[in-house]
Amino acid sequence: MFPCRSFRCSLQGSCEPPQGGSSHFRPGPLVELSRERGPGSREQRHPPVAAVVHCQAVRWVSLVLVLAGCTTAQPRNVRIDPGPPPETARLHARPEPEFRPGQPGLWPLGVGSPRDGLLYVPEAARTRRVPLLVMLHGAGGSPGHMWPAIKNDADERSVAVLLPASRQWSWDFSPGGDFGADRAFLDAALASTFLRVPVDPAHVALGGFSAGATFALSFGPSNGDLFSWIFAFSPTGLVVTGRVGHPRFLVAHGTADSLVPIGKSSREIVPALRAAGDWVVYREFPGGDHEVFADAVHEAFTLLVSD
Repeated sequence: MFPCRSFRCSLQGSCEPPQGGSSHFRPGPLVELSRERGPGSREQRHPPVAAVVHCQAVRWVSLVLVLAGCTTAQPRNVRIDPGPPPETARLHARPEPEFRPGQPGLWPLGVGSPRDGLLYVPEAARTRRVPLLVMLHGAGGSPGHMWPAIKNDADERSVAVLLPASRQWSWDFSPGGDFGADRAFLDAALASTFLRVPVDPAHVALGGFSAGATFALSFGPSNGDLFSWIFAFSPTGLVVTGRVGHPRFLVAHGTADSLVPIGKSSREIVPALRAAGDWVVYREFPGGDHEVFADAVHEAFTLLVSD
C-alpha cells in the first residue's frame, strides 16, 4: 500500500477518471542538452509531425493533489531503492532465439479484451531482427492516441512498436514494487510480440507519456536486463523498488507544463537518477505544456537504434 493516498495520486496523475481537457503531442524547440557522462550534442531537428494528437488528461485535478506527496519524503515524488526487485516487478518474456519473419503492418495486439493494444511491425522485420519500443499511454489515454506521435519515426527507423493498454483507466503500481495486473499483461503482450516479431534483444526500450512515463521510470529499472533504454515524456515521479541491469534514460519535459510543473517532477527525477549513477539524457522544451514533442520522440528513436 502507498504510505499516503496523495503520493499514489501524484505518481499516477490522478486517482479518478477525467471529466475533460486534453494534452497535446507537438514539436517544440530544445533548450537544455545534457548527459551524465560525456558531452551532449545538438542534432538536426526532426520535421514536425503533421497531425496534433489529443488524449484525455486530468487538468481538473488540483496541482496540490497531483504533486503532493508524503510530507516526510524529499523529494516528494522520487524514490530509488537498491537491491533486487520483488517478483511483482519482474518481466519474464524474452525475444525468441530463432529468427521468425514478421508480418509488416499495424495489428491489434490480440491479448486482452476489451482493453488490448496495438503492434506495429516494420517492413524490415521480414528479413532481419528489429529494435522494439514498448510505449505506454498517459492516464485516460489509449494506444490509438499514442500511435500518431511515434508513427513517422517508427517507420523511418524500422522499429517495431508495442502499444499496450493499461488494465484500468491508468497504470497501477505501488511503492512496494507491486505492478499488479499491468505487469502480468505486459508480460503476456511481450511474449506474444516476441513470437510475431524478430526482435533484436540488444535494442529493446520502454517509454511512456505522463502516468505512462512514471510507470516506465518505476518499472523499467527492475527489468534492465530486458530494456536498454527508458524514455520518459512529461513524467510525474518515480518509485524504483530494486534494480536489475543498467538501462539508460531519456527524460523530456516542457518548462510551462501546467499539469505537472517541471520543478516538482523532471527537475527532481533527473538529479536523483544521476546521483544513483545512471546515464541520463535530459531535454527541456521552453514554453512546452504537458506534451510529447516530436524532437524528443525523434531523439529517442535515434538513441534506440544507434547503440
